[in-house]
Amino acid sequence: MLSIGEFAQQSRLSPKALRLYDELGVLTPARVDPDTGYRWYSPDQLDPARLVALMRQVGLPLDLVRRVLDADSSAAAEMVRSYWQHTDAEHRRRAELAGYLLDRLQGGNPIMYQVTTREMPERAVLCTKRHVTGEQEVRDLGQQFFGYFRQRPLPLIEGRPGAPFLIYHAEVTADSDGPVEFCRPIPSEDEEATAAHYPQLQLRREPAHQEAVVHLGLYPQDDTPWELVSESLQTWVAQQRRLPSGLGMRLTYLFTPPRTATSVPDIDFAVPLTAH
Repeated sequence: MLSIGEFAQQSRLSPKALRLYDELGVLTPARVDPDTGYRWYSPDQLDPARLVALMRQVGLPLDLVRRVLDADSSAAAEMVRSYWQHTDAEHRRRAELAGYLLDRLQGGNPIMYQVTTREMPERAVLCTKRHVTGEQEVRDLGQQFFGYFRQRPLPLIEGRPGAPFLIYHAEVTADSDGPVEFCRPIPSEDEEATAAHYPQLQLRREPAHQEAVVHLGLYPQDDTPWELVSESLQTWVAQQRRLPSGLGMRLTYLFTPPRTATSVPDIDFAVPLTAH
């Protein structure tokens, strides 16, 4: 058995790190003295400890490190590969955003994405709204929202006016908690009766309006620089001397029939506008 000091030296992990990994269940000692609480490690724990050190240098969060250590070799490799692909896409997205920021600071004001406009009719919509602190919470809310319609299907209204959409009423970042709102248009006839079948959701009416739109194509696109899409829309709106209507920026999800469990929506990002 190796003392925590000896194990730290051979694994190149500090005693402080080893205590943290023990507390979080990432790397537990082979034995803990019941009287003194002193930690002892087995030599065969050195290889996992070095793997932990490598994964932390790559940047894996500790909860993922724990899952990688518990998985078989094939699953563990896939977890790390998936994490790095996501990290690489995020790095490219941030690099593009940094380039745009530098251009803005030097006096430029480019529109990075093509912007068009469309007319949206007045609609009855069923909605759920929540303050969230990250995109995972947005996805969780979306799964819950769409789950209501899997439990009790509702016929789709054709075209973009009938497509479900997600409204960002404010930014979702570490500093800003939204809120966000998922909405599903429903037929205007007997809307109160339809809404009664979904007591978890709120019924409201969306006024007719014009939208400035960036078409993004098939979802998901993990490397989409959403900030640049938003900037393109806001820059276009300012250049056209138009004003946002206050209805929030929104993603629209259009599913092409026939819809199946593997269907991928065609999406766009839009800003509702006030009337001229």
